[in-house]
Parts: sequence; C-alpha cells; structure tokens
Amino acid sequence: MENNIQGIEELSHEDMARLILDMVHRTIVHHTLWFREVEHQMGFAKTLDILNSVYGSSYTVQMKRLSRVLGFEMKEGIPEPLLKMSRKKLLELIEILGINWIANDGFWFQAVESVYGMNDAKRCNDSCWVRFSPFEAWSIKKYLGLAEHAGIEGLKAALKFRMYATVNVQTIIDESPNSIVFQMNNCHVQAARKRRGLDDYPCKSVGLVEYGRFAEGIDSEIRTECVGCPPDPHPDEWFCAWRFFIPEK
Repeated sequence: MENNIQGIEELSHEDMARLILDMVHRTIVHHTLWFREVEHQMGFAKTLDILNSVYGSSYTVQMKRLSRVLGFEMKEGIPEPLLKMSRKKLLELIEILGINWIANDGFWFQAVESVYGMNDAKRCNDSCWVRFSPFEAWSIKKYLGLAEHAGIEGLKAALKFRMYATVNVQTIIDESPNSIVFQMNNCHVQAARKRRGLDDYPCKSVGLVEYGRFAEGIDSEIRTECVGCPPDPHPDEWFCAWRFFIPEK
C-alpha cells in the first residue's frame, strides 16, 4: 500500500478488504485485553459475571449492524446463513473451527519457543490454560444449561463439547456413580508429532492444570487424578488418561 494515502476513502478495494480483517482482529484482541484487565482488578469469577452481560449485549448489537451491511437476516439471534447450511456443512465448520483453534495455540507456542526456548513456551502455555480451562468450563456450562454443581454426569456431558472434542478421539469410562476415567485415544498434536517421528510432547504439567481446572469449573467438588500423561509411558490405545471423582463425604 502507498504511504501517501490520506484516508480510508482513498484505499483500493483490496486494501479496504484487508483493513476490515485487521479491524476484526483488533476488536478480538481488545475484547481479550478488557477481560484480562477486569480479571486483574476484580478476579476471575466476577469477570465471568461481567462477561456474561457484555457478551449478550455486544453480540446482539454487533450482529444487527453486520447483518444490515452484509445483507443477511438474524433468526432468534443466529445468522440465517448458518441455519440454511446442511448438517454436514455445519459439522464440517465445527471441525474446522476446532482445528483452527489448535493451530492458533500451536502458532503461539512456536513463536515463543523460537525466540525464548521451550521452557518459557511451556510456562506461557501452562499459564494460559490456568485461565482458558475454567473459562471453557463456564462457557460450556452456560451453553448446556448445567446446574451450578453439575456432578460427574454434568462433567461427562461437558467433556464432549470441549474444543478438543471436535478433532480428537476420546473415551469416557464409567467406574462408579461418582467416578469416571477419561481417555484421549487420539490427540491431534501428539499424532502429528508421531507422524514426524518425534517423541511425545511432555504435556503432563499443562494437563494437570487443564483437566483439573476444567473439572472444578463444572463442579467445585470434582477432583482430578492423572492416570498417565506424557512423559509418562502409555499404552497404544491412549495418549493420556484422567480420573475424575467426587470424594465420599
């Protein structure tokens, strides 16, 4: 783009399109920074309550304006083009969103690792999951309409709606009314490393954070134990496995 352009009106058609994408990106980052700062000032739990209000109001206003400009209708808060998609296309879109999420996570990790090394990348990764896991639990809990103390049955339902569940293969084994074992039978990240002839990524440190915080987000009484997770040895049928239980009172 030429440096002597005085304003948006002088941009080429292509540069206007690029600007629109950049503005969407800025909005997403600004939204995230607001969340992080409110969390810093008021704590995570209060921030989720505020987010609940912000998201509802902001989504309604933004989609109303976008639908008017882009020429689509809204049906009960959902863009009509999504409702007109076939179930096959919707499932394909869900899978792509999951893959994009994993890819974005990987790009962040690799960018930090390439400059500061593996230890700092793992430290940032683990800290990210400290926040993302309880947020994802809150989001799924809200989506499914689960009770505050959803119990093991609520956790079983919620595990099926995680971002990972859209692209990984997982199994839930009932041990008792208050205990299950969750197995990650095929992990997108670990399977990719295996295809490249690499050892398992040692993800136990982040797994302890990720699964523990997620389970507590569904029900604060649920406890988490690691059955096995790299660098632990594991059988061919799973990469990692976790036991979730509610202690007997």
